[in-house]
Parts: sequence; structure tokens; C-alpha cells
Amino acid sequence: MTISIPKMCEAKDLEAEETVERSVDLDFVLVNELGQFGRFQIKYICLIALPMMSSGFFGDYVFTATALPHRCRIPECGESNKSDVFGPDWITNAIPRTDAGASCERYAPAQSGDNGSLLHCPIDLFDHLITQKCDEFVYDGVTSVVYDFDLGCKEWLRTLAGTLSNLGTLLVLPLVGYISDHFGRRMALLFSVFNTALIGVFKAFSVNYTMFLVLQLLQTSLGAGLASSAYIFSTELVGPKYRVLTSATSSATFACGEVVLGVVAWLVRPWRSLLLTLYIPVFLLLSYHWILSESVRWLLAKKKYAEARQVLENVAKTNKTNISAKSMNALLNPPTRNLKTDPRNLIESFFKSKILLRRVCTTPVWWITTTFVYYGLSINSTSLSKTVYLNYILTVAIEIPGFYTAVLTLDRFGRKMTLCSGFFFSAACNLAFVIIPAELTVLRLVVYLAGKFGISLVFTSLYLYTSELYPTEFRHSLLGFSSMVGRIGSICAPLTPLLTNYWLGLPNTVFAILGLMSGLLVLTQPETFGKKLPDTLEEAEMIGK
Repeated sequence: MTISIPKMCEAKDLEAEETVERSVDLDFVLVNELGQFGRFQIKYICLIALPMMSSGFFGDYVFTATALPHRCRIPECGESNKSDVFGPDWITNAIPRTDAGASCERYAPAQSGDNGSLLHCPIDLFDHLITQKCDEFVYDGVTSVVYDFDLGCKEWLRTLAGTLSNLGTLLVLPLVGYISDHFGRRMALLFSVFNTALIGVFKAFSVNYTMFLVLQLLQTSLGAGLASSAYIFSTELVGPKYRVLTSATSSATFACGEVVLGVVAWLVRPWRSLLLTLYIPVFLLLSYHWILSESVRWLLAKKKYAEARQVLENVAKTNKTNISAKSMNALLNPPTRNLKTDPRNLIESFFKSKILLRRVCTTPVWWITTTFVYYGLSINSTSLSKTVYLNYILTVAIEIPGFYTAVLTLDRFGRKMTLCSGFFFSAACNLAFVIIPAELTVLRLVVYLAGKFGISLVFTSLYLYTSELYPTEFRHSLLGFSSMVGRIGSICAPLTPLLTNYWLGLPNTVFAILGLMSGLLVLTQPETFGKKLPDTLEEAEMIGK
């Protein structure tokens, strides 16, 4: 007995020690030793803010392909150029009156054989009983591709620029997700930075609209992973307590980039100069190859332990903290896990997990609604009044308080309540906007901005909630998948101004219906508030149980 008791105690001590080691993960070390939000994290979030802001420039089509007032060119009155005076005194003699910013018809020429001049074009030169379509136009402005490439009365072709841009963001996400999960977060970021800058500059030298559209698609297809790369980089860096704040800050910097886009577009009107002003400075972000360290969470997941040790030691040094040898050993020598599924086979793994398969089918619906309403409200904001640039700036700036409101609500009321409230509030505002009389312009603007505030609250919450539903080994790929499918919404958003041809309130009505539907779908998923960020499929399945 005197021999067995010490052995039993020793065995219990070893078992307890192994249990402690098994419980040591990166979140544990951040909370208890390295610091959840120290100088190292703040430094990196400030660095990541620049590429995140640059990702806001992909909405440049709102200004480069903006609609310009235009009318038919009248050769009988001596007009031979698309830059002739847009509103001469005689114009109503030749063209029917219209309240729209475009006129696609003109009166047929009379059979008199006479011609007028730029200064004098009498009414008897035209037959006011007959109108005809025309294919030559005069434009009121030169700041858009509509002028350079003569897109008068080709509204569907003009809006194609926005549709292709958002189609590219759908195509890029699986590519950048693969690069990020297999070659590292930093490589994905640099890949996106280079393509964004290079193709953005090339786009400024487009010689025809076909070239412009191809480059528009290529730029986002190869560069629009900038936002998701930067977001993953920042959220994997901080401890659980500050994950929501970091998520909101990342989203807010994206909105700041949109504000910068609006301000630069206001100051630099010609679309070619605008593109050069936006994208040439993005080349400077390639210096991040030497400035940024790789994500330590990714290094640990990929068993790159030597590099992970260097980053962890750097974090400790920068934060003026210490990481114990025991914790370092536990992180660099994790216990072998008996996985139910092969972590390398994403599709097979999720078809074997009914719980996560339901999530994979549900989260993209939220994303479709969010991107459709979010970008749709931004694009349609330019038609609220004649102050196009100010309307856009206000509509994107209201996103910032929406993002930080999420910080107050996500950790107080949970993820589900925040998402539901955001969807329902935005839907209510869109319905109210349809009902409010057009003459109450200030009230309509306030309600419109409130709707954008609500969907912005959803946007930042959605990134976080989707990330927390999926495990580290597949997180970027599945966040990218949800965002990729969600881009169906942003692809359709540039087409929503065309719906006003049928009914002025139709776009906002569609926004409201989708918001209500998605708010109800949120209730079908588990709450992730206060849960450990899952690293494996097993841990992700246990959320809500």
C-alpha cells in the first residue's frame, strides 16, 4: 500500500497535467498570457486598415459608369458633336419634353428640306406628330464612360459594369480562399493587392467599352479578395473578448474607403483620372510582404511550428508579456485528434455532417440578402437628389455607426438577436420609404439612411457570426463560399435602378421582402455568443448543444 499510493497520486497528477495541456489553445494563451488586444494586435489592425479601405474602391463603377443626362443629337440644327450645348433655346422644337435625365426620341424632320443652325432652329423644321428613336446623342457632362463610349439610351449596357464587377467578387472568393488556406493569409492579401492596383490602373486606359468591361471583371475576379483576406487576418489575431470590436473596426475601415471614394470622385471628376488617383497608391501595400507576419492561427493549423514560435515570441515581446514554456509546448505539440472526417476533403466532410450542411445551406441566403440590400441602397442613393456625391457619401458614412452599434449589441444581446433586429429594422425602413410622399424629401432621406444603418449592422455581424459557425481548418473557405454565393445579391444590385421603370418603389419593396425572410432564417441557427472559436468539425458541431 505504501508503494501504490504514491503511484496512484503520480498517475492522477500526470492525468491532470495532460488535461491542462489539452485545454491550452491559442485563445487560452491570448487571454491568460500574451494579451487579447495589446500593442501587437493594435499595430496589425492599423496596418490591415489600409488594404481594407482600398477594397472600398471596387465600387468605383458608381461614378465611372454613372448615368449622364443625354438627348438626341439634331443634325438638322448643325449639331455634329456629342459635346455640343446640351440645352439650347430651341431644343423643345426638336425633342419632346421629359422630366427624366435622358431623352431617347426626337421629332421627325419635316419634309421642307431646310436646315437650321446651332443658334437658330425653328419649330417648322420638325413634324410634331411623328417621333423616332435616335442613335446619336449629346451629353451633359464628360465625367463618365457613358460619354467616352457613347452609351446614350443603353442603360442596360451601362449597368453591366456594376454587374460584372460584382460577378468578379463571386469568382474570386474560392480562389483567394484556396490561396489563404493553403499558402497563408499574407500571400492571399498580397495577391489581391497586386491585382487590384495593376488592373485598376490598366482600366484607366481603356480604349473602348468592351475593354473596360473585361478589365472591370478581371479586377474583381483577381483582386476583390482583399476585404476577406484582411478581415480573416485581423479576426484570427485577437482574443475572444475583442473579436466583435475588431470585426466592427474592419467593416468601418471598409466604409471609410467608400467615403474616400466618394470624396475623391467629387474632387477628381474625369473617370480616367479618378481611377489613377485611386489605384496607384495601392501599389505601396506590396511592402506588407516585409512588414506583416503570417497569421499565427494559420501557422499552428498547418503545423508550421518553427514559424509559429517566432510569431508568438514576437507577440510577447511587442505586448511586453510572456508566454510560458508549458503553453508554448502545448501549442507546438498539440495532442493527436481522432477526426471523424478527413479535414483535407471539405465537401466530403460536410456531407457527413448534417448539422454543418444545414449551416452551409443557410448562411449564403443571409449573404445574398445583405449584399443585395447593402449595395442596392448605395447605388440607388445617387438618384435621391441632384447632389449625387453627397448622397453617396452620406449613405456609406451611415454604415460606420451601424458597424459600431454591433459592438454594443453583439456581446449584450447575442448574435442572433442582433442579426434579426438588423434585418427587420432595415426592412421596415424600406417599406416606410415607399409609403412616404415624395415631397417630404428630408424625411425620406432620414428613413433611407436608417435602412442603410440597419443593413450595415447586419453586415458586420454577419462576418462574425459566419466565422464563428465554422471551424478554423475550413473557416476561410466556407466564409468565402457564403460570401461568394451572397455575391448573387451584389451582382443583381446594379440592376435595381431599372426596376423604377415599372414602379418607383419596387426596389425598396424587394429589399424589404428579402430582409424579412432572412431575419426569420437567422432563428434556425445556434447562438455562438460566449462560445470558443471552433478549430475542428467536432467542435463546430457542438455549438448550441
